[in-house]
Amino acid sequence: MDGAMDDLREQFEAEARAAGSLEACKSLRDRWLARESGIVTLQIKRLRELPKEERPAYGQAVNRLRDHVERRLEELFAKAKAAAATAEFLDVTRPGFPYAVGHEHPIRRLQFEIERIFVAMGFRVFDLPEIEEEYYNFEALNMPRDHPARDAQDTFYLGASKLLRTHCSSVQVHAMECMKPPIRAVSTGKVYRRDPFDATHSPMFYQVDVLAVDEGIHMGHLKGNLDFFLRQLFRPDIRMRFRPGFFPFVEPGAEVDISCIFCDGAGCGKCKGSGWIEILGAGMVHPKVLRMSGIDDARYSGFAWGMGIDRVAILKYGVNDIRHFFESDLRFLSQF
Repeated sequence: MDGAMDDLREQFEAEARAAGSLEACKSLRDRWLARESGIVTLQIKRLRELPKEERPAYGQAVNRLRDHVERRLEELFAKAKAAAATAEFLDVTRPGFPYAVGHEHPIRRLQFEIERIFVAMGFRVFDLPEIEEEYYNFEALNMPRDHPARDAQDTFYLGASKLLRTHCSSVQVHAMECMKPPIRAVSTGKVYRRDPFDATHSPMFYQVDVLAVDEGIHMGHLKGNLDFFLRQLFRPDIRMRFRPGFFPFVEPGAEVDISCIFCDGAGCGKCKGSGWIEILGAGMVHPKVLRMSGIDDARYSGFAWGMGIDRVAILKYGVNDIRHFFESDLRFLSQF
């Protein structure tokens, strides 16, 4: 009996060596393991025809043959599938062609450029969570509970006390809680607001916020740091001006404009004929914000400002629609 099974095993191995494709493997499987007419199946059916005393030994021999056939077929199928996959994705006769190289996203590139400027100025970069506590996003920045920005129609809330941060200004509180003056801190990243998605607005955009706290800091330091930063970011001959502005976490506050980079201040359609473009909001850190963060406002003062990175990218790269930055169109991204 074992001799007959050995002969069948050798016959199977001979046929297996010739099965080099998926189709050949399928034919081999059907020939040997088909439910009704497979060679192994027919050997199993013979079991009932044998005398009872011969059945155990015969059954064991058939089972060994079946196990061997199934194991070898599994190996053959794996080898054939791998060969088919290689043949499908690797055409060795195809002429050489250049690899498609990706492009750094313009927003990400600008974000890193801004961080490099601040690191060179002696600032520490904070990587803060996008899911923020309401306390850090509003309360500690002197924004009362009746402030319009805290309405659910403007902010994405995630439960009772958590939200998607609406600005990176929370870096002021986080930095003052974990550092002692002198403090130089900056944070960049995504922020979220319930804004429409159109050519100039997006419910998700990028922002940079800056904080400096030390003894004797005044508006002159704010102006000097801003002037240096904007000249590095745009060009050395850029001009800057302050206008009065209000933000709950600074006092006094200022709106900051730069001379139009398109017409050099002469007046054009981009700057609506004024020669100036609004670029960011800034001011001296509110004494209440200093006190809430454990800083002695009688001894220390500081300045802060915040700016939209997407807005700078529109100006710097001459893009007329903010939606281009989020559409992943390679025709657009390949220009940078």
